[in-house]
Amino acid sequence: MEALILSCSTGGGHNAAAAAVKGELEKRGHHVTMMDPYELVSHKLAEEIGALYVRMVQRMPHMFGVVYSLGSVVRCVPGKSPVYYANIRVAKKLRVYLRQHPTDVILMPHLYPAELITYLKKQGDKLPLSVFIATDYTCIPFTEETDCDYYVVPGEKQIAEFRKRGIPAEKILPFGIPVAMACDTQLTKQQARKKLGLSEDLVYILLTGGSIGAGNIEETIRNLLRYLKNSGKQGKIIAVCGSNDRLYDKLQATYGEELVLLHRTKQMALYMRACDLFLSKPGGLSSTEAAVIHVPYIQIAPIPGCETKNMHFFAKNGMSIAVKHPALQLKRAVNKLLREEDAERQKISQLLIPQDARAALCDWLEEKMQQQPDKQE
Repeated sequence: MEALILSCSTGGGHNAAAAAVKGELEKRGHHVTMMDPYELVSHKLAEEIGALYVRMVQRMPHMFGVVYSLGSVVRCVPGKSPVYYANIRVAKKLRVYLRQHPTDVILMPHLYPAELITYLKKQGDKLPLSVFIATDYTCIPFTEETDCDYYVVPGEKQIAEFRKRGIPAEKILPFGIPVAMACDTQLTKQQARKKLGLSEDLVYILLTGGSIGAGNIEETIRNLLRYLKNSGKQGKIIAVCGSNDRLYDKLQATYGEELVLLHRTKQMALYMRACDLFLSKPGGLSSTEAAVIHVPYIQIAPIPGCETKNMHFFAKNGMSIAVKHPALQLKRAVNKLLREEDAERQKISQLLIPQDARAALCDWLEEKMQQQPDKQE
């Protein structure tokens, strides 16, 4: 199978899902190309799109919420959205690329590439199998205006919303959000700590603001340190700053060795397995990883929009505790999750969150290709 994965760097979750599927397909012997379609126009354009998102979310998250809300309004207006028309130039570049690089399937864990495919279809282009992969627990604005062959959604619970938005039932595949193979490991907490060089006896709290280090990280750290001091627990906070260098430098200067401080890490799944508690903004990928690894999970500082929906879904179903005001709510949430057995939460996660989304999607793709005898592996 020849697969093309189109993703964009507006948040790390899209690329993480893309990389997870890429890794699984390559493990099975298939050839995969993963790219940002905006690179077809220029590297500068691809960088600017990603950087604009990062700046907005790091510095003005509520502005992103305003943009998301406007999208929810615009989706009710007849006709195509501005997002669709803004992508026409890139779609024409993608047309040339596809003619020069034939592929069997196009996988898209991001809305923008799905808009490109939709434009090409409307122009009469003959395209390979196209599959959109949703990376949040909601149908984000403008998904309904795209015309992909199939839509992978986070689970059975999301089918109704996607159908309500106009996605045909026969196109919906509730396989789940693909997470990396590293999440599959069955290491115990102690084994994970040994691999990371962490103490066996301390309470470890893992804190992250996603790949871009967004959210109320500083306020949360202050409240967690106060909690550890007042509770008498011997513990350590592991803070992952992602690409937010300014946050890393500030935390390093303020707290020094009080924290285990990381920039980016390729061992996030291992840290999640090693820790007693995980705090993060409720990105679709982060939340899914927490559910698959079964780490006690507190959701903080959602980026308004799809992450608010993620938080609501997880908290409502007992898979996390949502903390909107750390100074008032964090102590109780931490106490609850550190004290309680998590068997019931794990059971709910296994029922509502597909644990093998990556494998299920790739199994389906292989079966789909076998039904097309003219396709060569």
